[in-house]
Amino acid sequence: MANTVVIGMQWGDEGKGKIVDLLCPAFDIVARYQGGNNAGHTVKFGDEHFALHLIPSGILHGETRCVLGNGMVIHPEAFFSEVEGLEARGISVAGRLFIASRAHVLLPHYMDLDRSREAAMGKSSIGTTFRGIGPAYEIKAARHGLRMGDLCAEGLEERLELQLARLGSELSSAEGGKGPDIGAIADYCRQWGERLEPYLRDTDLLLDTAMTAGEGVLFEGAQGTLLDVDHGTYPFVTSSNSTAGGAAVGTGVAPTRIDGAIGVLKAYTTRVGKGPFVTELDDAQGEYLRDRGHEFGTTTGRPRRCGWLDLVAARYARRLNGIESIALTKLDVLDGLDEVRLCVAYRIDGREVREMPSRADEFARAEPIYETVEGWRDPTEGVLEYEALPAAARSYIERVEREVGAGVGLVSTGPKREETLAREDSGLSKLTSGRL
Repeated sequence: MANTVVIGMQWGDEGKGKIVDLLCPAFDIVARYQGGNNAGHTVKFGDEHFALHLIPSGILHGETRCVLGNGMVIHPEAFFSEVEGLEARGISVAGRLFIASRAHVLLPHYMDLDRSREAAMGKSSIGTTFRGIGPAYEIKAARHGLRMGDLCAEGLEERLELQLARLGSELSSAEGGKGPDIGAIADYCRQWGERLEPYLRDTDLLLDTAMTAGEGVLFEGAQGTLLDVDHGTYPFVTSSNSTAGGAAVGTGVAPTRIDGAIGVLKAYTTRVGKGPFVTELDDAQGEYLRDRGHEFGTTTGRPRRCGWLDLVAARYARRLNGIESIALTKLDVLDGLDEVRLCVAYRIDGREVREMPSRADEFARAEPIYETVEGWRDPTEGVLEYEALPAAARSYIERVEREVGAGVGLVSTGPKREETLAREDSGLSKLTSGRL
């Protein structure tokens, strides 16, 4: 797969950052195609620990170029902070980090809108990260956003004035009755534009040129399948297309040039924020998974809701994204359990359902139909050979393969890059050859 999408198969937090980092040496470019600094990717190797929010994990590999695509919304200050943090740790980004001129700027007052809207919704709030992502995409769709290439363009004040006029009283209310100063915002924008100028490119042309020359591109999304604005558990979703189809729109690459998709699936299920969660464990078992898996948000630090693996959702993600191979993460978190449960179907209004319902009200009423399988006492943490895994753990993996309809090629048995095993008969083994 020369040009490949890596996609989360749940509600995000599946461990995509680690998998992208592991696959990077097999590709020349890593391109992020949606979201903003509301996402967090964690990468660990040796004694190093990196938390990335805007910049793809590929930046940790000195020969890899990285692209922030047009489908993203980028807060300049967050970008600068991340670059400075990387360079302070010896990771140079010069000449290999590029931002799409068509990507939208996330302005500070978007975060004010985000906070005020969530507060106004009270118990009906969605549970956003307050990073301004929703308002940024809303303003983009309303056609009065500001793109990265506009930061130093003529008529900047007029564009800002039009935007602020449209936001009107809502923005004044969010800022305590005092609207933002257009002149001050314009000054910030020009300063940002000057600092960003070395990074700005026509990245769709950059990617097309690279692919035509035979270079491989790895496309990285944020969040996961079930948070996609069209195909996720609406309205408790993000504001962009986090599924594999978003990779083409979010980078300007023709869909016919993308060769395949790798799904990242956690061995259990987690969710951050509000919304229905069929397999949620609001008990000691859920606490066990949270504590064992260190399930706290990379971006917000919020505790994640935890539950058993939902195979209905995984099947949906496999179909929707065209996933051919799976990287199964956090298998080691299930170590020590006498039994493990798998949600193989839902019960909705007395009916057994094996496919994800498209209606939100039906999904909200869904109850899990579980099958219980044998757990394993022997540890899997750090195991690097498939046959060295406990028999019950191998049986669990093979059951997941049968239910989802795709092979598990990588198994993560710990948080570090090197704590990953590749099955010799899988395509992912070839992509990671020499690194595991």
